[in-house]
Amino acid sequence: MPSPNPLLLDTGSPPIPEIQRWGSLYNGGGGPLLNMCQAVPSYPPAPGMLERLAIAAGDPATASYGPIMGNATLRQAYAGDLNRAYGGRIGAAEVAITAGCNQAYFVAMMALAGRGDAVLLPTPWYFNHRMVLDMLGVEPRPLPCRSGRGFVPDPEEAAALIDERVRAIVLVTPNNPTGAIYPPEVIARFHDLCRERGIWLVLDETYRDFLPVGQDRPHGLLAVEEWPENLLQLYSFSKSFAVPGHRLGAIGAPTALMPELGKVMDCVQICAARAGQAALTWGLDALDDWRAEKRAATQERIETVRAAFDRLPGWDLEALGAYFAYVRHPFGETSAWRVAEELATKHGLMCLPGPAFAGEEAHLRIAFANVDEAGIVAMEERLRAATP
Repeated sequence: MPSPNPLLLDTGSPPIPEIQRWGSLYNGGGGPLLNMCQAVPSYPPAPGMLERLAIAAGDPATASYGPIMGNATLRQAYAGDLNRAYGGRIGAAEVAITAGCNQAYFVAMMALAGRGDAVLLPTPWYFNHRMVLDMLGVEPRPLPCRSGRGFVPDPEEAAALIDERVRAIVLVTPNNPTGAIYPPEVIARFHDLCRERGIWLVLDETYRDFLPVGQDRPHGLLAVEEWPENLLQLYSFSKSFAVPGHRLGAIGAPTALMPELGKVMDCVQICAARAGQAALTWGLDALDDWRAEKRAATQERIETVRAAFDRLPGWDLEALGAYFAYVRHPFGETSAWRVAEELATKHGLMCLPGPAFAGEEAHLRIAFANVDEAGIVAMEERLRAATP
């Protein structure tokens, strides 16, 4: 057949299907398969959310096209949610609704960079972020996040990496894959750096709602009257409302950039799924207590994971936050891919190797939010059984 786009041929494949294939080879001898490779909530949506999803899906109006940038009522509700979270006065015109946060990121990169440009990505990086840049012919320039600094990037190190080809810096906090939470002052320094250099800061806050209890304001960039002129913020409703299958996310940006974002959104999907938009419009105002309850439960689970690794000889928990534990395995020079394969096929524990994120061979990412407390106990037992 004729050759496909060479940029696509040069783009790596997502690793999760391979891990799931390994999991399918597990014989079940140690108990049920534990899927801790793909980050999904272990609980269902709130009952009121499910009811409204069903009602909206049965409404003929939601079967038609909607506004490219999202339903006006949801944009207004999300702007209000941002203002409660950050203490600003953001308007509906400064936000748009996307088909998940992955689409928000794709739209952002299409709008900000072109072939031959470069974007700084913190490493270890989220593999889809790198894949999108590869598809677009944009250089994913690594911004190292080192274990000794808690996997938090250094603005001075970033400054040394910026040249005339760099169009943006991407930050992900709480981070995927490490779980690291970037301090507000670090985020502010990155924003200042981007403003000084005339480039964009793209802030992916997919896991914002799972910050530690009491850490209510992630940063001060949106405690403003008007959206900052060089900032894009990405968000996911999938995790916060436990609706990943409905593919709903958001992007915030200066109003002057919105028409350009809209061009990409119209070409990719035209509009996000409308039944989910209708349910979320209700949920953003009605489910604050439910979200706070899930946030607290996630923090309890974090402490359970921390205690489990304290008891596991040879396993070093190097970062922990939101949905993720980033750990150093005890298998010496053995490839993390090989370790992940053994854990999946022999012990029924699926997780991702550090190199899937351009990380070190010594690391694994374990998405603990996928399982309940009993699942974390089973994780500890299986890791102990696998320990040399």
